[in-house]
Amino acid sequence: MAGAQAVPAADGAAPAWRGGFGRLFSAAVVSRFGDALRGAAMPLLAVTLTTDPLLVSLVSACGFLPWLLFGLLGGALADRVDQRRAMWAVDLVRALLMAAFAVAVALGHASIALLVVVAFALTTLQTLFDNAATALLPAMVPPGALGAANARLMTGQQLASTFLAAPLVPVLLLWGPSVPYATDAFTYVLAALLVASLRGPAPEREARPAGSTLRAEIAAGLRVLWADRPLRGLCAATTLCNLGVGALIATLVLHITGWLDGGQAGYAAVLTAYGIGSVAGGLGADRLARRTGRIRSVLIAGAAQTGCLVVLGTVRELWAAVAAMAVFGLMGAVWNANQVTLMQERSPGAMLGRVSAAFRTLAIGGSPLGAVLGGLAASGWGLNTPALLAAALFGLAVASLVPLIN
Repeated sequence: MAGAQAVPAADGAAPAWRGGFGRLFSAAVVSRFGDALRGAAMPLLAVTLTTDPLLVSLVSACGFLPWLLFGLLGGALADRVDQRRAMWAVDLVRALLMAAFAVAVALGHASIALLVVVAFALTTLQTLFDNAATALLPAMVPPGALGAANARLMTGQQLASTFLAAPLVPVLLLWGPSVPYATDAFTYVLAALLVASLRGPAPEREARPAGSTLRAEIAAGLRVLWADRPLRGLCAATTLCNLGVGALIATLVLHITGWLDGGQAGYAAVLTAYGIGSVAGGLGADRLARRTGRIRSVLIAGAAQTGCLVVLGTVRELWAAVAAMAVFGLMGAVWNANQVTLMQERSPGAMLGRVSAAFRTLAIGGSPLGAVLGGLAASGWGLNTPALLAAALFGLAVASLVPLIN
């Protein structure tokens, strides 16, 4: 592994749509469209079932908890199996799950307990899907185009969720509370078909020694992550940020509809602003990294996000929340695109699923704890306090990255 502190970005090139990237891109965008419908509709469903901030936050917490339980296993499996087959099989199972949930909602059987179970099950399946997708992408594009490919994927996903899904949710809800979830099930089927049709070279896969166990393979991935100083530092910083994001997202609907009295329209406006910012950030993420280096671009993004969270938690105006979340989304896309690209660039190809799993498990593991802390903070000190808690955690994350660029 290279030991450079600043971690310069490789020269960027546009990924070709042929060779599998176009279909992988389409599958990711279609799937994100459905997820965005569900993600916008489920908090609104949750607040019709309870007004307790802690119970609402538990839905978000259980959407992250499986990464702690199964994330490392999902990464080890992603390095053992055919990633394409694993991805389309997982999508078909998720389609069945969402179809069943849509039926339950249509029949009036929705409950907080059911939302928690569904969120847990979907994320359990996601641990295998996401690690397989991360390991598959480098086989679809040339190394010099990897940063641009990640940025395009994230931009396309945000375009689908912002300009298609978010405005469509109120319309679909007029047709019935179950319609967003039924639509999500259909998008999983379509994404599965696209992934199943992928052609191109298979990702590098090393021969496993005789008697090799999943535990030993997981440990090898953890050792690679720990030995790489930039990846180790970025993982720690991302964990702190995810604590903050968990606290914020778990109670954001209450922050906007309650503390700001913005109603459902205000909540939709904030989500739309966040999505627009994310699209803009995805378009510029690789360009910024080529100028400043990947670690430095992440640090810049985190500092800006800290300021946005302070504004969100102190200025009691809907317009300020909309503006803050737009910039927060923009800088979040810069952080995410460069984080994933750095991990793909610095990990051995045959171990990418395990390194990705180790990074994600440690980083995402902060989100359920953050969600619970956000619910407790909102219950005890006011609906704006999760944003301020998130600001403090982001500030610590940025400070922890400074030694990596000296």
